[in-house]
Amino acid sequence: MNCHCGNHKTYQECCEVFHLNNGKTTTAEQLMRSRYSAFVLANGDYLMATHHGSTRPTKEKKAIVKWAKSVQWIRLEVLETTKGSENDTEGTVNFNAYFFENGKVDVIHEKSAFVKENGQWFYLGLSK
Repeated sequence: MNCHCGNHKTYQECCEVFHLNNGKTTTAEQLMRSRYSAFVLANGDYLMATHHGSTRPTKEKKAIVKWAKSVQWIRLEVLETTKGSENDTEGTVNFNAYFFENGKVDVIHEKSAFVKENGQWFYLGLSK
């Protein structure tokens, strides 16, 4: 089976590596994909650890995990990545995350901002 993030590798060969190494990804897109897999698995610890400290919603962790468990995740569609490569310190990823909730398919469309500090990528929030 392919990884939750949509790559053609298994979860063990893909996002699980990042889930076990505290989010040490090479690119912003890898971090975004691993965070999507963390939502699928309701891995709140990983979501908090990879969310930049300046915008981390620690008080919302339980609510985020509860919601992530309440929906059925369908697929991730990466639309565009700007910067965010191994040699960058910032980047954005534009994506759609499809899920099934309350009897209908819904989608989160987001352009996410990422920042790299001390060699590690973090999710900042919505890009301006």
